[in-house]
Amino acid sequence: MRIGISGVEGSFSEEAARTYCRKESIVDFDIAYLISVDGVLAALEAGDIDTGIFPIENSNGGIVIEAVYAMAAHRFTVEKLFEIDVHQNLLVKKGTNPDQITSITSHDQALKQCRMYLKRKWPGIDLTEYADTAKAAKDLAEGTLLATTAVVASKAAAQRYGLDIFEESIQDLKFNYTSFVVAKKRA
Repeated sequence: MRIGISGVEGSFSEEAARTYCRKESIVDFDIAYLISVDGVLAALEAGDIDTGIFPIENSNGGIVIEAVYAMAAHRFTVEKLFEIDVHQNLLVKKGTNPDQITSITSHDQALKQCRMYLKRKWPGIDLTEYADTAKAAKDLAEGTLLATTAVVASKAAAQRYGLDIFEESIQDLKFNYTSFVVAKKRA
């Protein structure tokens, strides 16, 4: 089974896809990292993937606006909805001190989930939206983003891209569930 997800390696969508496969006892699968929900649904329509998995809503951040627009533009069938508990983390390049951070970057939804933390701990710091939480981590590690940037992403992204976790579980609510759609090609 080829599963397309919105995100890159280390994304919450990858975690969701692996959770879905584990719960459904699917062992023979590979993941296509398609970054956006539109990319997932376009690949599904084209027959490039068998299943698409993407976020639709978060208990704290609300509706994933990107998903709403993509769902309106593509034809597909919802096979299932499920949720995972999401823990956001502030990631930095190794050796970065707090006083060096000039901006914080992440997906709009992650920034919403951490808005009170960011307002309280990082007042006056530039917040910049990015296509994906894990893509921001990858781009920070690869030097696409300035070394003075911090990103909000998963622990898996920190491990995958060799970043330091400056602070763990920075989401505003202890329980921070994201609902994911399992999509199939419409017959």
